[in-house]
Amino acid sequence: MEDITVPRSRLAEAVREIREISARHDVPVFTIAHAADGNLHPIIVVDPALGSSSSTPPSAGCRTRCGKRRARSSPWRPRLGGTLTGEHGVGVLKRQWVAEVLGPAAHAVQRRIKEALDPRGILNPGKAL
Repeated sequence: MEDITVPRSRLAEAVREIREISARHDVPVFTIAHAADGNLHPIIVVDPALGSSSSTPPSAGCRTRCGKRRARSSPWRPRLGGTLTGEHGVGVLKRQWVAEVLGPAAHAVQRRIKEALDPRGILNPGKAL
């Protein structure tokens, strides 16, 4: 599940792009949203035969395919004026896009704030910030 945000004026465009990505990669994606604030939650649906049932985690192959599709779909967020997250933050799955989305100056400021508040790196280690 994703947590992305776009300006409210671009919601319809974002949903259309998600549908196009879903069709292009032949992966079902359902989108729920907080339409009032531009927050979208596209959910990639994986075939249970690939190991995505509640009792079995997705297989490595399944995670790889979904990850590649997710990476190919990421560039539209900044183009629509969006960002990686609206409410859940940036962790392991999204850290590869943080610098690109924030830009080098804003990313550097956030890194400096993190270092000032956590000089020993003990708070939430291994995450994006």
